[in-house]
Amino acid sequence: MALSAILAKARFWDRIRGVPLNVRQRLVLNRLLDSFEGKRTSAKYAALAKCSHDTALRDIRQLVAGGVLVRNAEGGRSTSYSLTGM
Repeated sequence: MALSAILAKARFWDRIRGVPLNVRQRLVLNRLLDSFEGKRTSAKYAALAKCSHDTALRDIRQLVAGGVLVRNAEGGRSTSYSLTGM
């Protein structure tokens, strides 16, 4: 991992320090920060976290409310999310 990627990851964790996160959310955020390719959808979140789709949606809603994720413009079945400030 390049030094710039490590520094960006450290800045991200510092920026969201006050946001309460559960273990699944921390796991998925770390994987997203480690050069995750493709769209970030609730189905992929569920697969990464090894949880149900409903649990993934709850986690994602908390992350959006906490300002960690932002919902991308396309909606419906192609709803995806991006990390804020990245």
